[in-house]
Amino acid sequence: MGNVFVLLGVLIAVIWAFSPFYWAIISSFKLPEDTFTISYIPFFQFKPTLQNWINEINFRGREIWNGIKNSIIVSISASLLAIFLGTMAGYALARFNFQKMKNKDIAVFFLSQRILPPVVMVIPFFLIMKSLKLLDTRLALILINTVFSLPFAVLIMRSIFKELPAELEEAALVDGCSRYSAFLRVLLPLAIPGLVATGMICFAFTWNEFLFALVLTYKKAVTMPIVIAGTAHTRGVDFWYVATRSLFAIIPPTVIAIALQKFIVRGLTFGAVKG
Repeated sequence: MGNVFVLLGVLIAVIWAFSPFYWAIISSFKLPEDTFTISYIPFFQFKPTLQNWINEINFRGREIWNGIKNSIIVSISASLLAIFLGTMAGYALARFNFQKMKNKDIAVFFLSQRILPPVVMVIPFFLIMKSLKLLDTRLALILINTVFSLPFAVLIMRSIFKELPAELEEAALVDGCSRYSAFLRVLLPLAIPGLVATGMICFAFTWNEFLFALVLTYKKAVTMPIVIAGTAHTRGVDFWYVATRSLFAIIPPTVIAIALQKFIVRGLTFGAVKG
């Protein structure tokens, strides 16, 4: 009976997690009049159609492609920049003891940046980007998303470097490596799994960011969340187009996650004992 309850719980969790994707898939093949009816089984409860996909590709294909391209560039750039800065900051907090401000206080300071509601910073960031003439640019979104992703990168990498044995680094120093060489050749390869996981978290946060993209962009640098939100009109929300654009937006993160999955597994097998 215990196994039955476990399997039942797993089944409910899988259905709960997959239901939004299933809704998007079937809604993208529904006619507008079928969207507001309770129907889940194609061909039996509603007649599927490709008209929504055809309309999106023919009439809004350039807009969707521009949103996907901007989201990819902004998300990857902000993630890489956050990882680069967060890795060095996390290593410093894990290996060195600061005097004027304790390491714990510095970590709390980074954490406090995420506690602050982003909406509080909208107007200051808008004025800053306006003065720098960066409104409606990818650079503005990259810088802002890096700022909000950096606390995660710092805290996660700090925990990862703390878990790595300091003896490995000391052995490298004894063998003639400098501090930078020991970091690059010994610790960084061992931290690859966490590094990739941190990058994926930063990528996900940046990919789904809506508020700053809404305020700071209006044409050239519009990201995919804004394109999806563009289905709302005075007459209501075109849910069939929301579903179609959401499926378009899911494709790049899915491809990246599948590509990094093998890299994560390879990084997990690269340990101190193997080295």
